Order: sequence, then C-alpha cells, then structure tokens
Amino acid sequence: MTDKSAAAAARATVYGYPRQGANRELKKAVEGYWKGAVGPDALRDVASRLRRANWEQLVADGVHEVPTGDFSYYDQVLDTSVMVGAIPERHRAAVGDDAPHDSRDSRDSRDTARATAQDRALDGYFAMARGTRDVAPLEMTKWFDTNYHYLVPEVGPGTVFSADSAKQVAELTQALALGLTARPVLLGPVTYLLLAKPAPGVAAGFEPLTLLDRLLPVYAEILADLRAAGADWVQLDEPALVQDRTPAELNAASRAYRDLGGLTDRPKLLVASYFDRLGDALPVLAKAPVEGLALDFTGSAAAANLAALAAVGGLPGKRLVAGVVDGRNVWINDFEKSLATLGTLLGLADRVDVAPSCSLLHVPLDATAERDIDPEIARWLAFARQKSAEVATLARALTEGTGAITAELAANRAALASRAGSALTRDPAVRARAAAVTDADARRSQPYEVRTAAQRAHLGLPPLPTTTIGSFPQTAELRTARADLRAGRIGTAAYEERIEAEIRDVLAFQEKAGLDVLVHGEPERNDMVQYFAEQLTGYVATRHGWVQSYGTRYVRPPVLAGDISRPEPMTVRWTSYAQSLTDRPVKGMLTGPVTMLAWSFVRDDQPLGDTARQVALALRDEVNDLEEAGTSVIQVDEPALRETLPLRADGRAAYLAWATESFRLTTGGVRPETQIHTHMCYAEFGDIVQAIDDLDADVISLEAARSHMQVAGELAAHGYPREAGPGVYDIHSPRVPSTAEATALLLRGLEAIPAERLWVNPDCGLKTRGWPEVRTSLENLVAAAREIRAGLPTAG
Repeated sequence: MTDKSAAAAARATVYGYPRQGANRELKKAVEGYWKGAVGPDALRDVASRLRRANWEQLVADGVHEVPTGDFSYYDQVLDTSVMVGAIPERHRAAVGDDAPHDSRDSRDSRDTARATAQDRALDGYFAMARGTRDVAPLEMTKWFDTNYHYLVPEVGPGTVFSADSAKQVAELTQALALGLTARPVLLGPVTYLLLAKPAPGVAAGFEPLTLLDRLLPVYAEILADLRAAGADWVQLDEPALVQDRTPAELNAASRAYRDLGGLTDRPKLLVASYFDRLGDALPVLAKAPVEGLALDFTGSAAAANLAALAAVGGLPGKRLVAGVVDGRNVWINDFEKSLATLGTLLGLADRVDVAPSCSLLHVPLDATAERDIDPEIARWLAFARQKSAEVATLARALTEGTGAITAELAANRAALASRAGSALTRDPAVRARAAAVTDADARRSQPYEVRTAAQRAHLGLPPLPTTTIGSFPQTAELRTARADLRAGRIGTAAYEERIEAEIRDVLAFQEKAGLDVLVHGEPERNDMVQYFAEQLTGYVATRHGWVQSYGTRYVRPPVLAGDISRPEPMTVRWTSYAQSLTDRPVKGMLTGPVTMLAWSFVRDDQPLGDTARQVALALRDEVNDLEEAGTSVIQVDEPALRETLPLRADGRAAYLAWATESFRLTTGGVRPETQIHTHMCYAEFGDIVQAIDDLDADVISLEAARSHMQVAGELAAHGYPREAGPGVYDIHSPRVPSTAEATALLLRGLEAIPAERLWVNPDCGLKTRGWPEVRTSLENLVAAAREIRAGLPTAG
C-alpha cells in the first residue's frame, strides 16, 4: 500500500493505558491511603501525575488522540457505578456524615467529622470495592476472558440512577489543559447492565437490562456535560456485544444508540467493541446514528469482522477505528499483515484510524525495562509503550505511504523471521512426548466411587473437613528475604532457613486452629504462575512486567516463548519438609496447565491446546514425584478454566475438550488413594459445571462467599457427584467473617451439597491478607465447621 492520499487524516489512538506507573506508584499510594499513611489529597496528586505522565508518553510515542476516563483507583466498572449513581444502600451509608470511615485498614489522625464530601466519597468508593468491618463489598468476577477483575454492579427494580460526571469531566479538563487531543472513554450502557446482577433480596427473574430506559437519560446528561467541557468525541465501550446475544438484547442495543445518537447536545460518539467479532451486533451498530465504530481486527476476529463489515456495505460517512495491534499479548505486530488489513478497510469507511485491539491495561508498561531477557527473545516483544509506537507507525504508513516506514518494515520483517526460525522455540523431545500421549494417560485408574472409599480409609478425615486454599500471608520479612537473595545480600542457606522457619510457624498455627488438611503456606513463592514458570524451560520471566489483576493486586505474567519441560522437581522439597512436621495431611500445591497459560503471555505460533499438553506433561512429572515422596493430597489449581472460555458458544466445545484433557493428563497417573483437589475462584461457574465434572477431581474448592453460595446450587442442579468446598471467607476484603456468618453460609451450602461431600475453606489463597485477620477468620471458620459437625446425625 503506497497511496499517500488514501488516508491523509489517519490517526493513532488507544482505548486505555496501564494505570500503575513505572514503579507501581498507584498501588503504593492507594495501599498507603488504606493504612492511613497517605492522605486523600496526596492520593489524588499521585493519580494526577500518573495520568499526565501516561498522556505525555503516548504523545511522545506518536499517538494523536489520548483517552481520558480510563484511569481508575480500583476498577473502571466500579467507576461507572459511581458515575450513574448505582451505589447500594449499604455503601451509601458508608459516605454519610456520621458514618465510620473504616474502609481503610487503620485510621489516620485526621478528623473525620471535618472530612470533605469528596474524601467521604473516596472512602465509600473503597467500601464498595473492599467492604468494611460491617458492610460487605460488591461481588468481584473476571472481565470477559481476561485475568482482570471487575466489581459487579448491583441493581434492582427500585434502582434510581443519577448522573455524576465529575471524574470524567475533571480528567478531560486536565488533558485539554495540557493541549492534548483527548477522547473520554466510558463503559457503554448496554454492557453495564449486561454485567450487572440483581441486588441481594431482589426477586428471582429480575433482568437488569429492563432498566435501560431509566439509565439512558443519565448517559445523555453525562454526554452533555462532557461536550460542555470540550469533548469532541466520546467513546462508549460495548464489549458485551461480542458475545452471543438474544434478539431482545440486540434490540436493546439498537434502542440505546438510536436514543443516544439522536441527542442534539452531545459529542460525536465512537462505539467500541473488542475481544472478539461483533457478529449480529455489527449491522445494528452500523446503522445506528453514531459517528464511528471501533472493531477488533486481531486473531480470529479479524476475518469475521472484515467480512461482516463488507456485508453491511461498510461505514460510509463514519469513522472506523481499526484495532490491528494485539492489546492482550506481548508479541510484536506483523506490520505487513496489518497494513494489508488496513488497506482493505480504507474502502469501507469514510475515515480509518489505527489502534490496539483493546485497552493496553492488559499488558505491561515497557519492554525496554527488561534487561535480563535474552536479546533474541527481547526483540520479539512489545509492551504498552511499544504497541503505542506500533500503532503510530501504522497510522503514519496510512497517512504518508509505506515508503515513510521503510526502515521500520525491514526491522519488523527481521524480528518476525528471527522468531519463526529460532531454536529457542522448539524442543524435539518435548514434541515427541506430547505426540505419544494416549487417551488412557488422561484417565485415573479407578472411578470416583472406588477412589473416594480408598481416600477416606487412608486419610481418616471428619465430616466437613477444614482446609485452606494454599497460600498464607506474604509478610514484608518474606519479601525482603526474597529480594535479599536475588540481590546477593544473603546466601541460599540463609534464605532457606527463613523459609523453613515460616513453614514451621504456618504449620503450628494450622494445627492449633484445628484445621484438618494443612498447607505449607507457599512462603517460597512469588506468584502462583511465575514461581513455576521460572523453573520450567520455555518460559521467560520479567522483572518489571506488572499487570493489574484487581484493585492494587498486580502480577507479572511470564512469557511463554518455547516448548515446555520440567528439568527437576519444583515443590517436593518444601511440601515434604512441611509433612515431616505434622501427622495431618499436607497438600501439595500446583498451578494447573490452563491457568499456567491463561496467566501468561502465551505463544501465538501454535494452537493453545498443543501448548497446554506440554505444560500438563511437565506438571504430571511433578504430581508423580509428590506422590512418591508421600504426599496424599495434591491440589492442582485451575482458577482460569472459566475465564479462558471463548466468549462465543461456537468455540467452547473445542476449548473445553483440550482444557479438561490437560488437567486429567496432569493428574491421571496417581494411585486411587491419592486425593486430587482443584480450586477455582472469581468467575461465573454456571457455564462450565459440566467441564468441572469432566476434570474428575476428587474435591473442588470454589469462591462462593460474595455470591452467597450461588455455585453450590449450580453444582447441585447439575448433579455434581464429587466433593466440593464452596468458600465461606471472602479473602479479597479486610472484613473478618464471624463464626455466625460462616455458619450461615455453610448451612446454605448444606442445602445443596450433602455433609459427607462438603468441605469448609476460604474462597481463595491468603497471600494478600494480614496475619491478624487471617488468624481470626480461620479460627471462626473452624468453629463454624465444628458447630455444624456436632449437630450432624453421625456426630458422637
């Protein structure tokens, strides 16, 4: 493509950018606020400086139009709930004049009676996210098929929406004052309501989407406010429309954008979709009276969206923002392939601009900060900064012709060829082993009925056995010891003595508290994926590749660059040490193959199922070694099984086939008396109950506290035949559940799962919590189990 006049006005833009800062300044400031060490004005100042730095960096990288409103202290869906006034009554009380400001972990010295309304609103905001001593937070779940978590809106027939555009207007005003071309980004009204759930106490059958006509005037008011503040364009994100949608839902989308597009007092509207093809929603939006659409043109969505766009006759007179740079993975763009797509799109819209496929929130900040990665691999990588530059390069080619990027094209071709031909990506022995796998390798030697009898005889556990999910609090001392080892300030022997001491403390507490199946607490682990990735061939770990998972929880997803194998045991030493300290069973703790993929940046040069099989075989070796070392209970966590489910139904059967096979391949070699656990959390499990069954795990633990045991009913409705532990302790809140609260949840669980198959456990690992709250919470959990156990017919 060389025609310089084809797209003279092509712009580079992005939908969102990593929020945390180069040194995770936002995390530190927010957590400092919770602890009372950072005041509200200081927190807002950090946020302002980070926004400005992000925008200036985007402009320096060649981006013409920057986003505003994408920045968040915690979550953009929570921000939307505040924007439209969908604040549950229990949280409204948290911002009242007389309300205790206990959304922070400890109180600072400022006089709360004199706190401003803005400060009280900030405390209320965090109360919605985390809860307080007396108020439960909003439910949290995965954002589509990513590892980002959002706060689920609660609405009901009595919900009264009201506009609060202060955040959006302030951030737009800040960008415009810097002389930037800025576009506010809002979550669209249809997706907002499709993500919402009925509030507690609302009668069954209520559909949040029925509130659309009540919500649209609020959006109209916010759009008018943004126009008055200087917005030329506003982006409305509607990613829910890339999922399978009913005619009624598509009609709601049509009505929403007919009404919003028909407003006279508004900016120009860009309706954005991402993560998959738009499908039946594309013709609905194409004929809506809006000025632009943003579509995903990466992966399988590219051909589907291109064909659908052509089928509706393109977007004459409208702006098309083409997401041709993958916003969710870290591999460099194929410039020639993207330019070919863009060249086709030039004939289908009045104006074509270039963007990543989605917000860059899902990738790390800057690949140039990674000094320890093999230079050959480093040249294949693009993080947020590099992707912004790629978008700018492609926009320049559209504007000036490909002759303007001759050097960039040559470098891009060379890097792509380097990766395609590199010996670092292929291991013949790994591929031969994977090819030799049989169906029998992915099956236990005995059916569950035989296994459970053998396990009960071997383990001798009481009814309602108590356990935890794996990790215990990672103290500052542990993190310091790990950093000291990495920096060479202490040797391996001193570090291992520190780990052994922590394991002894964790085991002693669990025994004193009365837990039945223990864990070693994982003090040696930095992250449940990274820890294993650093010990497997084919993975590359980063030092600065932080990505937001939820709130102030950031992870460093490793990069899966080549074929996977396990050179030596990874967990046996610490699990065996822990078991030597107690007569009670200690669980071996592993991360499952699907989660190892989902929480990594996976290779895109072979099918995911092939990579999952390689990971499963490496983990199978670890499972077998744990069993031979005397471990009787082995947990293989798969919290990502649901999040990786394709957004559309036509891709799910194939995914679930390889996903469940990879789990069974990991666990299929153990003896009947060895009990296999798995764990899942913070997802909508109803869609995958059959897949959970197909895993053939002996015990599954699941997050259930925030959703009030919803998953227990889903398992019962399916007829799930094995043991399950729906969680009774929400570990993503500083709240300490009382014994009565845990008892009430367990009694609800017993309505769906019989006592002989019910386990008692928290929702998730305890790594991010503090010891004081963990001690009390687990003691209350054990007390609740004992109370109910004493009343069972078999008791005594």
